Amino acid sequence: MTVNAEVDLTGAKWFKSRHSSGDSGECVEVAHLDGGMVGVRDSKNPTGPALIFTPGEWDTFTAVVVDGEFERS
Repeated sequence: MTVNAEVDLTGAKWFKSRHSSGDSGECVEVAHLDGGMVGVRDSKNPTGPALIFTPGEWDTFTAVVVDGEFERS
């Protein structure tokens, strides 16, 4: 995983999950990038840093989320 300093995000089309309430302010946005990379950013700070996942890292991350290995504290 890298930060956005290495990837041009100017043409990225960011979106939120359809399950996002939008009112809580606790949303992340995702963008599918060139080369299969995936960007993730905080919707409260769209000009701030973004995490960039390789395709393999994204697959692993989403599998862990689906399996419930992350718990909200």
